[in-house]
Amino acid sequence: MNNYLTLSPNQNKLLISFFGKLTLYTIGIHEKQLATFNFSTFKSVVINLEEVSEMDTAAAIFIMNLSNRVSSEGLDVELSCSSEAMLQTLRLIKKQKQKSLHIPHAINRTLIDAIGKKAYSIYKNFSSFLSFLGKLFSTKIFYLKSLKNIRFKEIAFEINESAIKALGIIALTSFLIGVVVAYQSAFQLKIYGANIFIVDMLGISILRELSPLITAIVIAGRSGSAYTAQIGAMKITEELDAMKTMGFDPYIYLYMPRIIALMLAMPILIFVSDIMAVIGGMVVANLDLGITTDLFLKRFNDVVAAKHFFIGIVKGPFFAFLIATIGIYRGMMVKNDTQSIGFNTTKSVVEAIFAVIVCDAIFSIAFTNLGL
Repeated sequence: MNNYLTLSPNQNKLLISFFGKLTLYTIGIHEKQLATFNFSTFKSVVINLEEVSEMDTAAAIFIMNLSNRVSSEGLDVELSCSSEAMLQTLRLIKKQKQKSLHIPHAINRTLIDAIGKKAYSIYKNFSSFLSFLGKLFSTKIFYLKSLKNIRFKEIAFEINESAIKALGIIALTSFLIGVVVAYQSAFQLKIYGANIFIVDMLGISILRELSPLITAIVIAGRSGSAYTAQIGAMKITEELDAMKTMGFDPYIYLYMPRIIALMLAMPILIFVSDIMAVIGGMVVANLDLGITTDLFLKRFNDVVAAKHFFIGIVKGPFFAFLIATIGIYRGMMVKNDTQSIGFNTTKSVVEAIFAVIVCDAIFSIAFTNLGL
């Protein structure tokens, strides 16, 4: 069937008749025909849809706009249509159009309003995080009640994903940090002829502070962000809801294995980081200051107490808990769009690094006051 329209003037009345399909793909031609037509010579217009075989919402908007245009010129408009389906479409478009006309005006907020809104948002996020922590600790108590509850296979898998596969980047980063710190220190120590004291400085700073901190930052960027992306993707695809429907608690099957795996693996990663950073410092001490490997290790054994090593190792599980918890929580906060994954992944890394630095500062203050 051909798609066209006819204009039939009858004294003071104009009959606009549409034929065939009236859809998004045909209304363009009709719009061109009617764009320059002068309706002012008539008193009334009849829009005839009796011969229309099909009409979509785009065509309904076109008919409504045509009717409004004619009415705005002071003419009476009459619609001729016996199809109930088309009439329902036209009524729906008119109803939605009326709703869209009531657009609320933007409210000009003052500085006090903005501060209050931001403070309330921070309060809500903090309250939500505390609720998540409470659920996590209660799950952990249940988890550790019996060995049967512990999912060893999932924990082993997460240790491999979060720790074993991160050994390379941890080792390389730590080696380079050791090289840089030793090289910068060597320049100053040579001025005062205190070459041998590079061992003291490297040993204490690396074992106690640098290795745990660098390892935690790398893991936050690598594993923390991965946790957020994984949990976020599962939320978008409704896998978390499907697990709950089937009776599987995500806290037991997803969250706890990741947290426990990272807490177990972090001390091992810090230990590897200690070794590689000391080796990096040893290489620079040998090449730049002429301190042999034997002399370096002997001095290291004499002046660096074991407590510095254990202090660094003890920080590992706490850092791991913060990184995994923040990563998982941010994954739970993902909304149903891909942009939200990127936003929450970025926030998880930033917040995890900030939390690790704050935790390290608390440890430093506590250990110093305890005389350790």
